[in-house]
Amino acid sequence: MTTLSRPIPVVLRPTTPRRSRSWRLLGYLALAAASAGVLLPFYWMVMSSLKTNNDVFTLPVEWIAADPVWSNYADIWAKSDMTTWLGNTVLLSATVTFLQVFTGSFAAYGFAKIRFPGRDALFLAYIGTLAVPWQSYMVPQFVMMSKLQLTDTLWSIVALQAFGALGVFMMKQFYETVPDELLDAARIDGMSEYGIYRRIMLPLSAPALASLALITLVTTWNDYLGPLLYLRSPDLWTIQLGLKSFISQYNAEHALIMTGSVLSVLPIVVIFLAGQRYFVEGIATTGLKG
Repeated sequence: MTTLSRPIPVVLRPTTPRRSRSWRLLGYLALAAASAGVLLPFYWMVMSSLKTNNDVFTLPVEWIAADPVWSNYADIWAKSDMTTWLGNTVLLSATVTFLQVFTGSFAAYGFAKIRFPGRDALFLAYIGTLAVPWQSYMVPQFVMMSKLQLTDTLWSIVALQAFGALGVFMMKQFYETVPDELLDAARIDGMSEYGIYRRIMLPLSAPALASLALITLVTTWNDYLGPLLYLRSPDLWTIQLGLKSFISQYNAEHALIMTGSVLSVLPIVVIFLAGQRYFVEGIATTGLKG
């Protein structure tokens, strides 16, 4: 006579071992240390803007301003043409960002969703310009702008940066994730290609558009070489050129130099923090291809 053996109970262990938690903790600590290393110069710049000139480079370093000199932020406006520099930078950055977002998204829609002869070859040739450094065609470009009489005008910077292959590439990668059946249904309903682009593609691509806008805005705001070549009149200088001239004129005013640097960085930091969620989402979606 046989007896049935009872089933052996199975004990489930935690799926996350203790060693994995330790490695994760070490990863977080490494990221925290790297973040502190990146943010430390910015923190020192802000603290230096609240010190006197003699206290900026004292040893040991004073990481906290004992007696903040808030008047530095008033003196920088009185001793420099900060209003003009910031106004020109805001105007150029907003104009170039709008044009790059519009032209990049519009061209990307054509490359991604419209079939025409030579589309792939034209797109590869256009994207291939990203591999060509600007310094290699900087001189002939300047000659062309001089013949068009656009030098020493803000239009020269706008004309040079209104189109960008990087924006077209980013937007095309996102548009390829949109199902073609959605666009075909819109065409059957009688919607034109311009209507599809304006009423369907643009609302769906808000995260990608935000990422492109943020990248373009930061690049244009921090551009130094382009304005240095084309903008000669002081009333056309951007914040980068203005700070360079201020450093040359007040090379001993270290606290005011740090104050001007803080004012040049602060708008970009605020905009980036405000649009960080859309930027991360846009970068993630442009890397997907459905």
